[in-house]
Amino acid sequence: MVEANHGAAVVADGFGLKGPRGWAFQGIGFEAAPGSLVAIEGPSGSGRTCLLLALTGRMKAQEGHAEVAGLPLPRKMAAVRRISALGPVPGVSDLDPALTVAEHLRERVMLQRRFDGSLKALLRPPAERRTAARARIDEALAAAGLDPATLPKGDRTSVRDLERLEALRLSLALALIGKPRLLAIDDADLKLSDADRAEAWDLLRSIAAAGTTVLAVCSEAPEDALTVSTAPAAKQAKPAKQAKPAKAAAPARHAKPTEKAEPSEAAPAEAEPTKPAPTKAEPAKAEPAGTGTATEAGTAPEDGTVTASITKSGKGESGALA
Repeated sequence: MVEANHGAAVVADGFGLKGPRGWAFQGIGFEAAPGSLVAIEGPSGSGRTCLLLALTGRMKAQEGHAEVAGLPLPRKMAAVRRISALGPVPGVSDLDPALTVAEHLRERVMLQRRFDGSLKALLRPPAERRTAARARIDEALAAAGLDPATLPKGDRTSVRDLERLEALRLSLALALIGKPRLLAIDDADLKLSDADRAEAWDLLRSIAAAGTTVLAVCSEAPEDALTVSTAPAAKQAKPAKQAKPAKAAAPARHAKPTEKAEPSEAAPAEAEPTKPAPTKAEPAKAEPAGTGTATEAGTAPEDGTVTASITKSGKGESGALA
């Protein structure tokens, strides 16, 4: 029989979640064996937290397929929630700054016994229940590397007085009280110095090595973790922007110049001497086609139109109204 704290395998293929403002994440695919350390890496706002909550059964995906310990998502979200636990997730599992370390631990044990405990455990004598609860708390604190004796006021230290790394350890201890098969942590490396960041990753490695699968959201994943990126391809490598072609300037509106007839390069024809008017009307001589000579002044074609004649020369053209 598989132990309760044995890590859960996680598989995703084309996994995507769409919210009111569009896709939170899309096209996520990976395979993680039980007891793996999975780092969900990406810039802020790329859907890292949504992916974390979807893989633990807290948010419903709309695309693709995922399985946690063989339980399909989103169809078995409730079953996945029972075998997973959230560490620090802002807005979801925040620590109460007014409570002490001891108060947080006692509250989590009571909730664990009330909602996840067996009927047999609930029927135990009070002294036996207290002993079991104390043993569970000590085991979780040891796994999270938190020793209350090192705190300023011991286990009576308020959460508001904890350092960032100490608060992270407390959140992990609270999550480990339920002995989950899958542990999810958001912003694992946020606001940590280089030394504290290295210590936090060592802590998560030790939890994974003990058999619990760990999903950790981070801005920069360690080299030995299975890295899942939520950054779209367009954000990872943006092509250089091409300059937009300049719009052609609209031509300036000018008044149309009056067309002037260009002088013909050929020598002007000499005016022919005026012939004496014949006593009898002579029939008009047909002009050979293509000569383009103007009709005599005062005469017009029979249809009453005014014709334009164009004199052609060997080197140029000239136009005039007849």
